[in-house]
Amino acid sequence: MNTTDIFYVEDDVDYAFFMQSAMQEVQDTLNLTIVDDGVEAATTLSKFEELQIKPKLILLDLNLPGLSGLDILKFIRENPYFKSVPVILFSTSDDPNDIKSSIEYGANAYLAKPNGYENLVECLHSIHDFWFNRHLRLN
Repeated sequence: MNTTDIFYVEDDVDYAFFMQSAMQEVQDTLNLTIVDDGVEAATTLSKFEELQIKPKLILLDLNLPGLSGLDILKFIRENPYFKSVPVILFSTSDDPNDIKSSIEYGANAYLAKPNGYENLVECLHSIHDFWFNRHLRLN
């Protein structure tokens, strides 16, 4: 298994495809790993820990089959190996309760998924600029 710069959990196959394309436009050297449900996310994270692979950033959809984004967030924050990895909830929900819960569970940020491909690219540029260029890395 290769290193992973960004670990993304997204059950919408079309959105995952757009994300992969948009990320290539932002930074074509980033390694993006995508899984499509919560159970697979937990399994993959456990394998990452076993292989000593630590993503630089984790993006989680909120509503996932198997385990929810909040369940995965809780799993991440309870695991000392991943505790310092920034986690962004990346969801279509703009429900204040979802946002509040995400922050309470330890998300570093909550972003509403942008509409349209160009807006996604712009959003990813901002994410990349902050988390990969400006943020003081802990891991």
